[in-house]
Amino acid sequence: MKNVMKFGEYEAVISFDPEISMFRGEFIGLNGGADFYADSIRKLRKEGETSLRLFLEFAKEKKVEPKKRFSGQFVLRLRPEVHKKYALMAKANNMSLNQILSQTLEQAAHTID
Repeated sequence: MKNVMKFGEYEAVISFDPEISMFRGEFIGLNGGADFYADSIRKLRKEGETSLRLFLEFAKEKKVEPKKRFSGQFVLRLRPEVHKKYALMAKANNMSLNQILSQTLEQAAHTID
């Protein structure tokens, strides 16, 4: 996946901040914030490993589950005309709106891996 650095089972989104001329990594899916900066990708990996290690130590010390749990539920806002198209598509396929949107999002998620 583009702009994602893996650290074992954890992932961080990578961006470049031109104002400070540094790469920034931000871990996703943690029960807290953990980010890191460096001026090269090699250094960024090292800083990410350190940031993650410190976060995991802190979570263990505070007896907090380090990984965020995702419920599978979220609010989705669409333009009314798109909503109407998906409602029609769902009905035409004998599915609920939730089923058709879930299917569409799951298919899109497979293209990210």
